[in-house]
Amino acid sequence: MKAKWLIIAAAAVAFGLAGAAGSAQAANTAACSGCHGANGEGKAANPKIAGMSTGAFTSAMNAYKSGAKKHAAMNAVSKNLSAGDIAEMANFFASK
Repeated sequence: MKAKWLIIAAAAVAFGLAGAAGSAQAANTAACSGCHGANGEGKAANPKIAGMSTGAFTSAMNAYKSGAKKHAAMNAVSKNLSAGDIAEMANFFASK
């Protein structure tokens, strides 16, 4: 359980740093790849997000951000993302 929270904290920090640099793609490689694979191909029990439509990705991220969809890591990671960050990430993963 302690390792899970360390991963969540690292992802949140990575998103914060990448957001400060203004690069959603950097946020992807820093935080998403740990659970979803380097290009969103999916990893272990974590789903594939590569090739996901922009609408589906945006809807899922907004649901995590609002708390409507529950997942500790995703809720923590998404809460500080702007609509622009989510749109850039949606476009990035849709292109994979």
